[in-house]
Amino acid sequence: MLPEFEFCCSEFQKYGLNLTHEMYAKYDKYAEFLVEYNKNVNLTAITDPAGILVKHFIDSVIALKYVDIPENSTLIDVGTGAGFPSVPIKIYRPDIKVTLLDSLNKRITFLECLCNLIGIDAECVHGRAEDIEKIPEYREKFDFSCARAVANLSVLSEYCLPFVSIGGAFISLKGPNESAVDSENAIKILGGSVSRETIYNVGQEERKIIVIKKISQTPSKYPRNSSQIKKKSL
Repeated sequence: MLPEFEFCCSEFQKYGLNLTHEMYAKYDKYAEFLVEYNKNVNLTAITDPAGILVKHFIDSVIALKYVDIPENSTLIDVGTGAGFPSVPIKIYRPDIKVTLLDSLNKRITFLECLCNLIGIDAECVHGRAEDIEKIPEYREKFDFSCARAVANLSVLSEYCLPFVSIGGAFISLKGPNESAVDSENAIKILGGSVSRETIYNVGQEERKIIVIKKISQTPSKYPRNSSQIKKKSL
């Protein structure tokens, strides 16, 4: 499915990333399964081999260049969809303990099948972030949360920061045009502080990574329910 190993390896190396044969085999199975499953369940608009390689896999793993994730850290991917960015990160860094959260059961079914197919250990959770965060075993229990989503940063922060323990961080993978300055009030209310905002390129497209450090406990009234969040962001 993916281009040959040597080509994929050279693409990874463009971004200072290494690719082993073991990783390649897992990414290749992932790509093939994604495209096949996508025929019946809409998971992605990107289905060409080179596009999957760069726009899904490299665009996910590159986060590791900008965030120091210690060995054996815990990571929850909020609204993970087809597993981006956390499953490519898990393939690249098997030591990271990953939880995949999505509100659609059909995506969770895909992810469970995917994890079994490529031989990775990840917890798959079906539910809305604002509901799962009320469960004590998930609230402020993760070293990192992450999201690769189009929602504005104040909304994403309300969904993602309550999962993170003090001293951890929320990693937001965004387009280049959104500034963390616009969401500073929300981030502060939720117990966070912006520690990094970096623009970089993947392929021909600009990307931005925003890292929000968790410096204090999130007030228990957050997150609000989804209708309240949609009606008025913090």
